[in-house]
Amino acid sequence: MADRTPLRPSVERLAGRLRALPQRRLQAGAAAEGLALARWLAVRAQALEFPGRAPYELPDDGVFTVGDQLAVAGNDLAAVLEADPEGTAPVLAEALQRVAAAARAIG
Repeated sequence: MADRTPLRPSVERLAGRLRALPQRRLQAGAAAEGLALARWLAVRAQALEFPGRAPYELPDDGVFTVGDQLAVAGNDLAAVLEADPEGTAPVLAEALQRVAAAARAIG
């Protein structure tokens, strides 16, 4: 079994924070920040899993779903990274940096 990456707990913490935010904070930019991160994570996961195929864009399903979208996209990328830890180390490092930056921006 592949080692679990530190991406999973980082994404789950941030997704939980987004799920707990009030509507006004989500609408004030937190949801947009979370969706941008979720889209980035989803594109990276698809690029690694299906090279050569154009990635699908994660839809904007509203401010109340962004926490779930982030969790799914982050866990998808983590699964791909865990399958090839050595070959995907740069992607993991960038993903962790982006999650940390989004967490700071969301507050």
